[in-house]
Amino acid sequence: MADHFAEIQESIRKKADLSARLNLIPYEGTPEIKENSSGKYLYIRKRELGKVTSKYVGKYSEELFQVLLRGTKAARSIKKELRRIERELAQLGYSESSLSPNVLLNLDFARANMKSFIYDQAILEGVGTTYAQTETIIENGMVNGISAIDVQKILNLKHAWEFILDKDVIQAKSDYHVLCYIARLVNEGLLDAGGRIRGVPVKIGGSNYQPPLPIESVVKENIDDILRGNMEPIDVAIELCLYTMKAQVFLDGNKRSAIIFANHFLIGSGKGLLVIPAQGVSEFKKQLIEYYENQDLITIKKYLKEKCWREFNLGNKITN
Repeated sequence: MADHFAEIQESIRKKADLSARLNLIPYEGTPEIKENSSGKYLYIRKRELGKVTSKYVGKYSEELFQVLLRGTKAARSIKKELRRIERELAQLGYSESSLSPNVLLNLDFARANMKSFIYDQAILEGVGTTYAQTETIIENGMVNGISAIDVQKILNLKHAWEFILDKDVIQAKSDYHVLCYIARLVNEGLLDAGGRIRGVPVKIGGSNYQPPLPIESVVKENIDDILRGNMEPIDVAIELCLYTMKAQVFLDGNKRSAIIFANHFLIGSGKGLLVIPAQGVSEFKKQLIEYYENQDLITIKKYLKEKCWREFNLGNKITN
């Protein structure tokens, strides 16, 4: 299997990406039209646990019907590709290794609270949705009165979180390639080549700091140095997060990518999550500017560790 390591890693990433895309399809199943005296209505029929279920979608319109048909077609295509990748992985000698109970608990905790985390990240990015609106977008892929860009940002966050919470991906090393893939998902539909390293100068709003152009080999080395450092997992995660933000590795989406990248490492270590709560965004942004300008390199790390770290222990106790 060692001879096929690169192929296996790439197939695992593809599998996780497809699984996340499947989860993004709001209505998976076969659309059907039901009619009564009050009109025509659309439902989605699917088999769950050996039983056929029918879920109401909305009043019939040709536009909605076509949306459901496209979702059905996309789901079938994704499932077919997933089966192909699973066969390919088996031929390469790969089998899913078991995760530790602590990592499994952290995965479950992250999945159960993913909507809240996405809402917090959206606030950090200046997306003005309420929690209820964010939840509706995550569940249905749309909501009235919200810009298409904000909807896309929220769906991309969901996609990126789904990617890192895949059982295969969470076992992968938190390296440069995983970071780039996260950035690609975060910027999907918003920026061409969103996972490619930045090649033009950028400015930071509200700061005099101008990050130098990143060099791929240097970024890789810096990430590896952080991972090799003799630090506790939470300190490693914080360093990964702040380094990605300050280096401005990508043209856009650096804060979003940095937080999800840090959580890939932290969850994979079974050591909780790093989430900047909505009510702490103003304070965090202030400290981040000071960090960028080398005015204060300590306070923000202390803030992240004491106010943003949610540790989930085997005793079912959540600590900040």
